[in-house]
Amino acid sequence: MFFKYKALKGTNTVERQIEAASVASVIDYLQKNDYFPISVTEVKEKEDGIFSSLTSKVTFNDIVDFTRQTAIMLNAGLTIIDSLEILKKQLVKPGMRKMIIDIDGTIKAGGSFSSALKKYPSNFSGLYIALVKSGEASGKLGEILLRLADNLEKEREFKSKLKGALIYPVLIMVGMFVVMFIMITFVIPKLLGLYQDFNVELPITTKILIMISSFSVHFWPLMIIGVFGGSYFLKKYLQTKKGKHSFDQLTLKLPVIGKVVAVSALVDSTRTLAILIGAGVSILEALSIIIETTDNLIYQRAFIDVSRKVEKGQSLGASLDQQGIFPPILVQMSQVGEQTGNLDDTLLRLSKYFEMESEISIKAMTTLIEPAILVVLGFGVGFLVLSVITPIYNLTSSFK
Repeated sequence: MFFKYKALKGTNTVERQIEAASVASVIDYLQKNDYFPISVTEVKEKEDGIFSSLTSKVTFNDIVDFTRQTAIMLNAGLTIIDSLEILKKQLVKPGMRKMIIDIDGTIKAGGSFSSALKKYPSNFSGLYIALVKSGEASGKLGEILLRLADNLEKEREFKSKLKGALIYPVLIMVGMFVVMFIMITFVIPKLLGLYQDFNVELPITTKILIMISSFSVHFWPLMIIGVFGGSYFLKKYLQTKKGKHSFDQLTLKLPVIGKVVAVSALVDSTRTLAILIGAGVSILEALSIIIETTDNLIYQRAFIDVSRKVEKGQSLGASLDQQGIFPPILVQMSQVGEQTGNLDDTLLRLSKYFEMESEISIKAMTTLIEPAILVVLGFGVGFLVLSVITPIYNLTSSFK
């Protein structure tokens, strides 16, 4: 934020503009530099347009870039304040720039970097803040941020691969349903109207198509409302604990897709555990962060039970083994890591293994989805052609 101030220095009156987090920060700056503040007012930034709020929103990619840039500067010998000053000058995105100004102001006011990040829970996860706090305590903030940047970049890469794998099938399915809706509602009725003028026995497929088309013609507004209404209520149901649990349970049971979901959860949890334990965070605190950051409720409840058992003195490997949803390799390697005292390194190697498994699972999923879509598309087109062409053939035969 920018502030315009008017102050006295000796007998001179000074009017200038300064960038700061708050009015209090400006007054503190003036007093430290032997100025007597008269007035401090915030300079309102002009809106760029109706989409300014969307373009200024801080995204996951912004956080990844911020982490990498800060880590590089800290490892180059700069302080966190110097790093933030450089970032403030470089950044153009209003939302990101405003956030960094606020973080910088909090640190200059005597707060820690981790406490400043806590003000933005939607941008910085519990894992992120815990690692930063650990880095501050150990004096290895630059090294910790480098690890964190690597983790975030891998997460971004995985999300990109998953989106890339799903975007083609989703577009094909949406396009297919839109075309079929238009055909059945507006095109097919005109063709089927011709058959009613002739006394020809219609095949069962054509009768079914006439029924579907007639329903669509008369009730297509209700169908659209039903689709949007159903989507809304389904979204609300999935936001409840019961709905989320049922959905997560279903996705894990689905062929091919279930393996992708399971392996993805294992990649995130093992990598997160490895980074936290390697940074000096206790196993119980690390598990509590895993519980907070795990999206899948099935795995979240499993980690809650693991945390309780570890708190009672049981080993991590034995606790994982009792859940029944973790693969044997995770259980065995966790036990080996605990026995050798290299649990963080073992978990990091496991995360790389699960990452390769996830890539194989995604490729298998896309390999199976594409032919399945073609089969469904072929069935739909075949049904339409058979329903329309067969009566025409019967008509031409009757004329002979």
